[in-house]
Amino acid sequence: MNVRSVSSPRRSIAGGVLSAVWLLGACSTAPGVSVHAPYGGSTPKFENGPADEVKTGAVSGLGEVLVDGRGLTVYLFAADHRGAPSTCVSLCAVQWPPLTLQPGTGAPIAGPGIKSALLGTSIRADGSTQITYNGWPLYTWPQDTAPGQATGQALTNLGGRWYVVNAAGSAVRTP
Repeated sequence: MNVRSVSSPRRSIAGGVLSAVWLLGACSTAPGVSVHAPYGGSTPKFENGPADEVKTGAVSGLGEVLVDGRGLTVYLFAADHRGAPSTCVSLCAVQWPPLTLQPGTGAPIAGPGIKSALLGTSIRADGSTQITYNGWPLYTWPQDTAPGQATGQALTNLGGRWYVVNAAGSAVRTP
């Protein structure tokens, strides 16, 4: 008796779906397994929060300071003027990315430790909306790769000093 395999469209689709599920499962990791980023760095573990959230987080030696939704420290630029749009443009904004609202977002989120009355926005020269606190435009520093870091604190860079911000909305000045 000669048995021939007949492939139906349903059987082909089901096989394709099962193959995709198997491949996805092979690419995932179990809880607690470390995943490495390109170039040998490890993937930083961030706090889960919306990109537009501002909250407080602890930084050793500086206390409770403002952080973004991922838990990364945010900064103010002393060359800016409180209540005025950012003066950090071009190369400055590449090295110190402004903390901006995501497109389609109406307002930043006041997270734990934040006085919502101090949280605001201003329009940048490129048309994006920058998050402000107590009138100061806020920035991130790419060298901070994990919560609790403030490697940009008190740096003199691009025409001014950069400081972390406390919950009252003031620069934290260190000796």
